[in-house]
Amino acid sequence: MSNLSEQKTKFYALLIGIDGYNTNQMYKNLKGCVRDINLVGNYFLSTLKIPSEQIVKLISQNPEIYDSSVTSDLLPTYENIVGKFHAITELAQPGEQVCIYYSGHGGRATTIYPELKETDQPDEALVPMDIGDQEDRYLRDVELATLLKRMTDKGLVVTVILDSCHSGGTTRGDAAIRGGEGIDTASRSTDSLGFDRIDTASRSADSLGFDRDELINNWKALATENYSGVSWVPQTKNYVLLAACRPNEFAYEYAVNGTERHGALTYWLMDTLATRNKGISFSALYHRICAQIQSKFPQQLPMLLGDGNRSVFGSDRILTPYSVYVTSVNGNQVTLDAGLAQGLSSCTRFGIYPLNTTDFSNPQQQLAIVELEDVQASKSIAKVLLPETGGFEVRGNIEPGSPAVLVSAPVELVRRVRLFDKKQAGNQENELPPEFVNQQTEALDIVRQALIGNGWVLEVQPENNQEADYQVAVGRNGEYEICSATPLKNLGLPLKINDPKVGATVVKRLVHLTKYQAIQSLDNSNSKLEQQIDMELLDSNKKPFANQNQIILKEGESVYLRVKNNSGQILNIAILDLEPTWAISQIPINGSQDIFSLLENKQEIEIDLEPGLPDSMNYKQADETLKLFATRGLANFQWLTLPALDEDLGRKGDLNAVLDEKAGTKGEGNINLMNQLFSTIGADVDNPPTISRSMRVKPNPNAEWLTKEVRFTITQEL
Repeated sequence: MSNLSEQKTKFYALLIGIDGYNTNQMYKNLKGCVRDINLVGNYFLSTLKIPSEQIVKLISQNPEIYDSSVTSDLLPTYENIVGKFHAITELAQPGEQVCIYYSGHGGRATTIYPELKETDQPDEALVPMDIGDQEDRYLRDVELATLLKRMTDKGLVVTVILDSCHSGGTTRGDAAIRGGEGIDTASRSTDSLGFDRIDTASRSADSLGFDRDELINNWKALATENYSGVSWVPQTKNYVLLAACRPNEFAYEYAVNGTERHGALTYWLMDTLATRNKGISFSALYHRICAQIQSKFPQQLPMLLGDGNRSVFGSDRILTPYSVYVTSVNGNQVTLDAGLAQGLSSCTRFGIYPLNTTDFSNPQQQLAIVELEDVQASKSIAKVLLPETGGFEVRGNIEPGSPAVLVSAPVELVRRVRLFDKKQAGNQENELPPEFVNQQTEALDIVRQALIGNGWVLEVQPENNQEADYQVAVGRNGEYEICSATPLKNLGLPLKINDPKVGATVVKRLVHLTKYQAIQSLDNSNSKLEQQIDMELLDSNKKPFANQNQIILKEGESVYLRVKNNSGQILNIAILDLEPTWAISQIPINGSQDIFSLLENKQEIEIDLEPGLPDSMNYKQADETLKLFATRGLANFQWLTLPALDEDLGRKGDLNAVLDEKAGTKGEGNINLMNQLFSTIGADVDNPPTISRSMRVKPNPNAEWLTKEVRFTITQEL
């Protein structure tokens, strides 16, 4: 990790830890929040070498354990918290970093902004220590949205870490939930665990140091632009938000080693950083934290929003290819966060890499090879392969959060190609000019050599009667042509047979087509979830098209994709865009490009789209598909994305570039954001991936994952 003292930009931290609350019923005292803040503060001072004057702590000790010696101006009251936000925003300069770290209770209260929210929509809030009486105030989502927006508007690089509930809870055993108890339950329903979450007390609608019009206008802007799905966080690549749990879940603190309490998020965050001597991205940090927390508290799943490629508490960016991740390790078995919903099947093999790996091209970096044994809807159990079973001796410690990259294609994804060199001379479409007839065999031998060891596409031998998925032949203009049972459009610039280097490019196109069509064919539309989630395309007036099976759109025409969850449970969803350039990109949902988005029961989302034709190849008309994946379990769909045809499959992913592309912006270092499926397949020239034996993945109506599609045609003129 880069040392902040050596960087040109300054780093400011506001650390808020609240164990002691001025209340006897609503918010019980905690025991690990101040300890969390001290742990983070010491890391900033000793490891990152941040000057102490750039770190502000607001702490409240648990009076049952400690005598508080903090001066009144450093207590985490509502007034002091807001005041320190203002002070840091004024002090920090554009391009400098600010970290807001909160450890304490989170809560919900009846909204004081009825003009912004429906009657049953509460304000989410951080809970200052002085919340006891009705005249005391929460730091509400509408206020926090403005505080953070002021920072990002100034050009500050903001990190927000919240080790708290957004809802509330109770105590079980030696694990406490960082949320409220004893809240007025009048006229309130309970969540799935039976605990009420909303403070219905009548509280002051005044905000300290805010203009109400500014608060309302900022909130409306956030709602209008669908920034992030966590409505009080401004959507910009200059922030990262790491929250301890999703809005409907609990954030736990517990005695990790049987002695001192810590928030689960903070403990595993600091444990990860303490054992990493190189830079680690927020995305890599997040996956390890999730795996560790889920093993202890399955009902707590942290959230990561913003620029996950930014290094933790640093300014550099760490770009890595998409991969799946180890969620647990049990002896010779590991669990991965992908399954049937991602097209996996038994006997598929993955290479496991160390947590902070950024270059996956070197197989010597692999810790182990694992093979899938039990593939479920959204996770897979794999065994570690030793030398006698096709692997090697484990080279290091496999831990939760370690990335896993596919090293062999499942049998059902492998495609076959026929190299056809029997065209005759003539003027018909399937004939050749005389000068190319005798060049067929030599030209196709070049492709034949390039096919060796690719792991995805096999040649059908002439003496076999096997059907082929593709055929490669020489075209009338002396170019390689790729055909299939259905016409293949938009295959890029012609590849001339007189260039001996293009054989590899032909194979690269075949592999790309194989991956694209494999994702295209993923289908579980007959799942038992089929009737429980709705998906339809709406016109510019938000009316359904008369025939959802034959939608024709004029280029630039605004449409809306509507998705609604009727399942009675929370679903995790992702939407992929299968583009006419043979790219597959992920559609942001509420501005978020996370591995999946949360869709509550009865929640309905509408995504504003403006389909267009690609700039290249002079498209006049093109077909496009939007594909919805929904699952009850955790799933990672980002690794199903692909770049456009002929773009480098080895390029690193950049989530923020997706937002840049959708916004039509370009910047230094931007790369095409159609990140790739299985981005490092075939990187090892000396030991290429082998085809694994596998059972074919069949649609399973009982599996708790679902696919749905909407197809449409884009044309320049109707």
